[in-house]
Amino acid sequence: MNPQSANFFVLTGGPGSGKTTLINHLADMGYRCMPEAGRAVIRQQLNCGGVALPWADKTAYARRMHEHDMAAYQRACNMNGPVFFDRSIVDIIAYLQLEQLPVPEPLQTAVSQCRYHTTAFILPPWPQIYRRDQERRQDLPTAIATYHAMMKTYLQYGYALVRVPRLPAAQRARFIVNAIACGHGGNKD
Repeated sequence: MNPQSANFFVLTGGPGSGKTTLINHLADMGYRCMPEAGRAVIRQQLNCGGVALPWADKTAYARRMHEHDMAAYQRACNMNGPVFFDRSIVDIIAYLQLEQLPVPEPLQTAVSQCRYHTTAFILPPWPQIYRRDQERRQDLPTAIATYHAMMKTYLQYGYALVRVPRLPAAQRARFIVNAIACGHGGNKD
């Protein structure tokens, strides 16, 4: 386990719950942040006509996300202070389980060796802000199912979850920063 991982904080939850907006706000506050693998992979695959997409080849999509998240984790190992991740390697396992696909051994190994802080921040579904787009094609019920899959999987892998309240991004960011400063308190799920 990497000793830096105590400074690696994950923001997870279903799609459309405000994670990326929150990560961007934390970055604007000066924190180091790692973007979500899923959207990066989708953009890259759409640009090159690839099939590693959640609506085409789910296994290839998961493999590309794994590669992306491993690279982000390695980059973070060279950073000081808190690093915020828009999703993590654990999310890929939740995705595969949700899709009823096998979890490959290298991913199982990665999730046990590349640990994050034991507290992860989970953003609940937020129907009022949920929007579909070219990269996010899931409907709201699928987003809600994803949230529950994330909760189950993070708990399965020994993470404690702190539920981030539905607030404007600046207030959510303060909630997370305060939770970290106060020993990761908050509404635990």
